[in-house]
Amino acid sequence: MKLPMNMGRTERCVAILLVCLLPAAAAQAQAPYPAQPIKIICPFPAGGGTDLTARLLAEHLSRSLGQPVAVENRTGASGMIGTGAAAKSPADGYTLLVASGEVALNPHLYKEKMAYDWDRELQPITLLVKVPNVLAVNTEVPAKNVAELISYAKQNEGKLTFSSSGVGNPQQLTGEMFNKMAGVNIRHVPYKGAAPQIADVAGKHITMTFVSIGAAKPFIDSGKIRPIGVTSTTRVSALPDVPAIAEHPPLAGFELVNFFGFFGPAGLPDAALKRLNAAAVQALKDPGMAGKLRNVGFEPSPTTPEQFRAFIREESAKFARIIVEAGIKLE
Repeated sequence: MKLPMNMGRTERCVAILLVCLLPAAAAQAQAPYPAQPIKIICPFPAGGGTDLTARLLAEHLSRSLGQPVAVENRTGASGMIGTGAAAKSPADGYTLLVASGEVALNPHLYKEKMAYDWDRELQPITLLVKVPNVLAVNTEVPAKNVAELISYAKQNEGKLTFSSSGVGNPQQLTGEMFNKMAGVNIRHVPYKGAAPQIADVAGKHITMTFVSIGAAKPFIDSGKIRPIGVTSTTRVSALPDVPAIAEHPPLAGFELVNFFGFFGPAGLPDAALKRLNAAAVQALKDPGMAGKLRNVGFEPSPTTPEQFRAFIREESAKFARIIVEAGIKLE
């Protein structure tokens, strides 16, 4: 490239530098995705279910994509801080997100606080896992199955209680849906976390609970609480002998699960979207990873990006209906 003779020394140096950098920039632009390390934002603390899923996924993506994949926990505001940060990130495929059912739930609980619209600002990549809860009762409750529990609740109208991890979370919504579909009135008692909500059931202070299978399993195995049913439409591998609540004919179709999913910012390049979906689906089908997920009560549930978006919309509509019908409001 011939430079004009009338250019100053500084201008010529800048021009020469740009000429030298152009081939490298062009090569980087043409390099197949991914060409640099990837970050996955997890909007919940380390050690929780979302974090576990994100880290297992990151480990497999690092191998299949040939680039380091790190998990960054950016917590707070019921997942909205981390999710919002991911939604506002550049849509280049290098900042991604593993989020939970709060994506579908928060818009109905925090209408005035929402700083993003998931449907417009996030690109679903794949559903990762469905996370059913287990309905378990204290050992003084005579019911051994869903039918007997409903009968017991009707005989003790207004006297029974169910615990959850807090007001407005999917566990409470599950309990409220159970009340409506079963025609019973079991009062909600919110707790701050799974440990106290289960402890008070085991201690016979609370009648029953809707809680994550991973948290409940030690109490079930030790006989301190009795499992009655799971909240997915089918049985789960972590509790194969426990029927789905939906197996009780009057409650056919009963389902409310949490979920963890994989996202990027809206506008994610098509090549990156396809590569990430294929890699994540492959990871979920890996026997080692799938086994680790199932051991804690998570059911691997890979989808296409289109199927995942439709799933979130359906769950969001379900959450909205239950919130309105139960009159759930956050203080």
